[in-house]
Amino acid sequence: MSEDRRREWLAAMTRIAQPVMDHLAAGTLHEALPCSWHPDRRHFAMLEAFGRTLQGIAPWLEAEGLRGEEAALQESWRKKARQALQMAVDPASPDYMNFSEGYGQALVDAAFLAHGILRAPRQLNALLPAQVKEQLISALRATRRFTPFVSNWILFSAMVEAALQALGDSPDLTRVDYAVQMFSRWYLGDGTYGDGDHFHWDYYNSFVISPMLTDVVRAFRHSGRNYEQLLPVVLGRAGRYAQVLEQLIAPDGSWPVVGRSVTYRFGAFHALSHAALLGFLPAELPAPQVRCALTAAIRRIMGCPGVLDKDGWLQPGITACQPGLAEGYISVGSLYLCEAVFLPLGLPPEDAFWSAQDLPWTSCKIWSGQDCPCDHAVD
Repeated sequence: MSEDRRREWLAAMTRIAQPVMDHLAAGTLHEALPCSWHPDRRHFAMLEAFGRTLQGIAPWLEAEGLRGEEAALQESWRKKARQALQMAVDPASPDYMNFSEGYGQALVDAAFLAHGILRAPRQLNALLPAQVKEQLISALRATRRFTPFVSNWILFSAMVEAALQALGDSPDLTRVDYAVQMFSRWYLGDGTYGDGDHFHWDYYNSFVISPMLTDVVRAFRHSGRNYEQLLPVVLGRAGRYAQVLEQLIAPDGSWPVVGRSVTYRFGAFHALSHAALLGFLPAELPAPQVRCALTAAIRRIMGCPGVLDKDGWLQPGITACQPGLAEGYISVGSLYLCEAVFLPLGLPPEDAFWSAQDLPWTSCKIWSGQDCPCDHAVD
């Protein structure tokens, strides 16, 4: 049964990612990527699609000890990912991406790309050819020309610096300290941060804030900046927020559609998948329960015929092509943040997340009449 679940997740992840990664590895993404709606976003769409795809599939690319058909598939995708990365950062490539032009969107998606590099330190860093690594460093450095908005964007700058450090370059710790200090100030309680000085009803704590803040603090925990002491605090908050996300998944796999960027679909559960991947779920939230909840959410979306177009590209919307749900800053590339839900594929098949017996998730228990412990807030 657990093997079936893993195959189901893997099929969904690769089905979504395949057009992006195949075209980019072949140097044809620029010409193939659909931009019929919001065509003004074409200049950013390639890096959006690639960076957001890579951050989701990276833990699976990095996973060791896989066997059989999955191991063979993984090896082909590892090679494809490195070839795609080379195409993205080589100035002579037909799919060379924009890391420095415009008003700052390049910073956003360079940060998602950077997150992917952190999540696959061997496959997307150590095994890169020297020239590709140099070009990648140059591309990430180019985003320093952008001043981020005083919001979740400051984590994009910090994430880029974390990747530069991982690649062997010198990070700008001022950008890192600013992000960590501001989000420490913006913490509102019960696992939730303000996106700036105010709370917003949306999923940006999951899309960006909780996973990026956690991994930035982890990346710089030995920098002598007291991050080692801050890390358990940040992890505790992230674990509580992950718990809240699990409770939002209804028995039918749906969840509340609220706030902006809802067309990222099950990317809304980035922070829950991240907590499962790194193993900091609260004790009262067993990993197989999370697997079952996320499986329901994945099925709820992937069972809808309008999610992908005839060529396999994501379409704007949630259960169909619903372009009215997409803000003006959304391109087809933006939608690939949904790949973040698949982070637990980076766990080995024998991990309890995959191997333990199915458990009903919170809303299933409650709405079927099962007695459950009451919920509680944390500081």
